[in-house]
Amino acid sequence: MQIKTVGVLGCGLMGSGIAQVCAASGYKTIVREVEDPFLKKGMGRIEKFLSDGVEKGKVTADAKQTTLGSLSGTTKLEDLKGCDLIIEAIIENVDEKAKAFGVLDGVVGERTIFCSNTSSLCITELAAKTKRPDRFAGLHFFNPVPLMKLVEVIRALTTSDETYQQVFAFAQSLGKDPITAPDKPGFIVNRLLVPYLLDAIRAYENGLGTLEDIDKGMKLGTGYPMGPFTLLDFVGLDTTYYIANIMFDEYREPAYAPPPLLKRMVLAGRLGKKSGQGFYKY
Repeated sequence: MQIKTVGVLGCGLMGSGIAQVCAASGYKTIVREVEDPFLKKGMGRIEKFLSDGVEKGKVTADAKQTTLGSLSGTTKLEDLKGCDLIIEAIIENVDEKAKAFGVLDGVVGERTIFCSNTSSLCITELAAKTKRPDRFAGLHFFNPVPLMKLVEVIRALTTSDETYQQVFAFAQSLGKDPITAPDKPGFIVNRLLVPYLLDAIRAYENGLGTLEDIDKGMKLGTGYPMGPFTLLDFVGLDTTYYIANIMFDEYREPAYAPPPLLKRMVLAGRLGKKSGQGFYKY
């Protein structure tokens, strides 16, 4: 089966980025959001990203128009009927994802592939809640999607060889450089990254140094593009806390346990850049 039309569930930060790269790669792309205001906000984010790219000389005006011309939005799941592949990028909740896939199961053709952009949930569990567990895989993008080259391709226990190969090739067609990750919480990147971020918080709590000095030390001493606290604020402290809890529930290893400071910052609404304050003020 040739993939020509792609559906994206969710037009938030990740969903809009995924929709943008799919449309930019020549796929007819339909992005679905639950309410029109959310859809307009997401589509506006895509247009602004492209317009900024044109101003900086990184995107041509023709490429911008071609991308927008391949992209359409909707609030109806039924409008994804003709999609060959659907990427889900909604709230990190198994029941909500299962509900959306349940509706889509009765709408799309039997050969349509389902993918989830989840960063932490079990792909096999999600696949088992659909009528096509053999045509289901994880496709984990990184933020900001248009700029980050990596995509993790995750096979459920039920994912067929054909589906895995199609999804991997699809990721490559987006100009990404995919890797194959196991169906375990955190996959590859977060399995290594989250303990590092949590350990940085613990070290700060124990008086290792100031936020600024720890960040500068990791940037200049190891060549990281940003220090752990800048990265935590960028990713979102609530997102990190959520992923850490899922990983700790699975592995029961102290390295994955969220530090008390992280929990309290989330409770206080200091979620990072998106809320205006995390470890730093914005």
